[in-house]
Amino acid sequence: MGSVLPPAFVLLLALGTASPATVGNPEDYAADDAERSAAENIVFDDYRGKGCVDDSGFVYKLGERFYPGHSNCPCVCTEDGPVCDQPECPKLHPKCTKVEHNGCCPECKEVKNFCEYRGKTYKILEEFKPSPCEWCRCEPNNEVHCVVSDCAVPECVNPVYEPEQCCPICKNGPNCFAGTTIIPAGIEVKVDDCTICRCHNGDWWKPAQCLRRECLNGQSLS
Repeated sequence: MGSVLPPAFVLLLALGTASPATVGNPEDYAADDAERSAAENIVFDDYRGKGCVDDSGFVYKLGERFYPGHSNCPCVCTEDGPVCDQPECPKLHPKCTKVEHNGCCPECKEVKNFCEYRGKTYKILEEFKPSPCEWCRCEPNNEVHCVVSDCAVPECVNPVYEPEQCCPICKNGPNCFAGTTIIPAGIEVKVDDCTICRCHNGDWWKPAQCLRRECLNGQSLS
């Protein structure tokens, strides 16, 4: 019968035969240790109650005025941090043509004082005629108001338009049609040997009233 080994000896034997635990390479942690050490050595300045820092990293003393970032509104550095102006800026004139941004609020430096109409400019209260039939004026609100002429019905059947005139004119006076012939108004006109015509009074667009007499061989019998 074999001898029984003591429990302590068995435990030591087991530990001796076990494979050694895997140990990492210390070089793998060198960079991490260096970064951790550098981070621990960084000293962050604390300006609370002492000053203010803007977006660019500039430090301002308590009570000092500064403009943070691209803002044109000033701030004052206080113990509680920056206190900045936030005014209600007035609305710019709708006809403003030049705006400056030097202050906290944009400022209109030039207001449009003319009118534009069909590619041309006119002064305030200036009157002009863009066409023979239009009369216009440049109003103080920079808008153009126009009135178009209302032409009367011409008293002839062959009106003509003259340059720089809005309404057609009857160069030869009132007239009307007698068939295909134009005759003057106000008188009886013999359009042929047997026919006498006259225009209606006031109704120039109506055909003339004509009276045809009996004729023999083209000669009137009356």
